[in-house]
Amino acid sequence: MTTEPALPPPGAAPAPAAPPRPHTAPAEPPSAEPPFTEPPSTAEAFPPAAPAPDLLSAGPERAPRTPRRPRPVLLAVSGLVLGALVGGGVGYAVQAQRPATPLPPIQVARPSYPAVAVDPTAFAAQQPKPLAIDGDLLKLLVSAPDGSAAWGDFPDKPSWLSVGELADRGASAASDFKDLNARGFRRAAEVDWKKDDARYRVSLIQYAPDHAGEAAKHTAAVHLGEAFADGANGGYRVYAEPDHWADSADQFYYGHALAQRGTVVMVVEVFGTKPVNPDVVKDLAKQQWERLV
Repeated sequence: MTTEPALPPPGAAPAPAAPPRPHTAPAEPPSAEPPFTEPPSTAEAFPPAAPAPDLLSAGPERAPRTPRRPRPVLLAVSGLVLGALVGGGVGYAVQAQRPATPLPPIQVARPSYPAVAVDPTAFAAQQPKPLAIDGDLLKLLVSAPDGSAAWGDFPDKPSWLSVGELADRGASAASDFKDLNARGFRRAAEVDWKKDDARYRVSLIQYAPDHAGEAAKHTAAVHLGEAFADGANGGYRVYAEPDHWADSADQFYYGHALAQRGTVVMVVEVFGTKPVNPDVVKDLAKQQWERLV
């Protein structure tokens, strides 16, 4: 950067010369004392007061607020808290001044044993009796006789039966399913076979130990005729009128036997194309009952 004045470009017109200044006398130096000025009047020093506001335009005059009184609920709560604190402090101070009370010693009764030996026979008689039947139900079922054949999809050997399969045998499967579970159904086993135009079914239905009464109700609910064995709390019956298979026009003759032992219900059923022989039902029921006792 340079301090020399910039030259006008070539061909440019020269700038006009400034006119000469006129010669004037130098100004007088300011004096040290300020000039005297008159003090302002009182009216100028104090401006007039603002006019009073119009009360009508400002609204009605409000009454002064009354002092707020404490609420009764707050006083009651404060009194309760304060009373509890004071009472707890006084009680603690009183209890702290009292001497400690020793606790009584722990007393435990010593075990006592009979002076004489226990009779094993009498002790066993006092114990709860075991269930009448609590083994494998498959081993308690009768076997299909020689010369028999399988009955459709039903196995001709003893097999387990679920509660759903058992309920599905009746006309109202849903109702029977709920009824069996409500009455304490535990398990069931069955064997089926076919021989000489007759179909045979033997079932063992067991209920829970605390539902032994349901097994008795199951047996008593069916009207039975004659007893098939001495001491059996059941019987057998043969119907002379034919019945129809479910969802079919085919007829069959029916005979059955029921008995109950403990928590197990024994059911023997015979289906034939002609009237069922009562002796066949009686003999089969007797064979199955003898395997339960």
